[in-house]
Amino acid sequence: MRIIFMGTPGFAVPALRLIAEAGHDIVAAYTQPPRPAGRGMAPRKSPVQEEADVLGIDVRVPHSLKSPAEQKRFVALEADAAVVVAYGLILPAAILNGTRGGIFNIHASLLPRWRGAAPINRAIMAGDAESGVSIMRVTEGLDAGPVCLIERLGIGPDMSAGELHDVLASLGADLMVEVLATLASGTLHCIGQDDEAALYAAKLTNAETRIDWAQPAKKVHNHIRGLSPYPGAWFEMMRSGKDERVKVQSSVLSSTVAEANAAPGTVLDESLTVACGDGAVRLTKVQRAGRKPMAAEAFLRGLDLPPGSVLT
Repeated sequence: MRIIFMGTPGFAVPALRLIAEAGHDIVAAYTQPPRPAGRGMAPRKSPVQEEADVLGIDVRVPHSLKSPAEQKRFVALEADAAVVVAYGLILPAAILNGTRGGIFNIHASLLPRWRGAAPINRAIMAGDAESGVSIMRVTEGLDAGPVCLIERLGIGPDMSAGELHDVLASLGADLMVEVLATLASGTLHCIGQDDEAALYAAKLTNAETRIDWAQPAKKVHNHIRGLSPYPGAWFEMMRSGKDERVKVQSSVLSSTVAEANAAPGTVLDESLTVACGDGAVRLTKVQRAGRKPMAAEAFLRGLDLPPGSVLT
């Protein structure tokens, strides 16, 4: 089929690659324009644009799809369908109706649970035992369209958002190719969502990335792994009279806090085990500002952070 692909980050790349390998004619790849990045702040192409260039696909980088001229360019491609994967632009009605078969989205959750911007992070932060991928026909509502295919995936107790992201990206690509094959055969059937069961995955904010040691250990652990590797959970420690921000990854201890009277945030041992409101977490990897991630042992080697120290 003639397919328009619309996506931007690395999560979308496996789908772009697999759709091309399946033999579909990708007539254009829409993606976000290059953004300044790196130390020199030179414009950097999105992962989708880089992959599309390798595949020899025509790339379009409009700043908006609201203009009639841009909408006409889209419709003129005469596509059988469009695939959207974390594109980042609002799709007006003219775009939604601009293909013969519709627009289909890879969403990294079990819809209607976790509609919205950060479904992977929110699922882990909430302590969900499973996630998955939903292939949805796009409508004007936020992730509210009928679901054409869904597959579940267990979330391990220590799985990070980054690990789940990579697994779901691959799974989503497989499912989208399956949906396109069913669409081509004329047998695709999509089922409407239960709006009353919808739960929204709001965009992450800087304010909520700070660790609250007063929370139970399990909740602290879910918070840390749900934000790993990006944007990263963090705490502050006093160094040379100033507070220094440190990003972390963690591992929950099965034991409770070693000292019953230890205040939340107290360092309990030389393995960087930290007391929480109930239980403790052992920090396994940390990253000081301006430095690379390092094991907790290496982090402690250069610091005066003995047991009894309190992290803010």
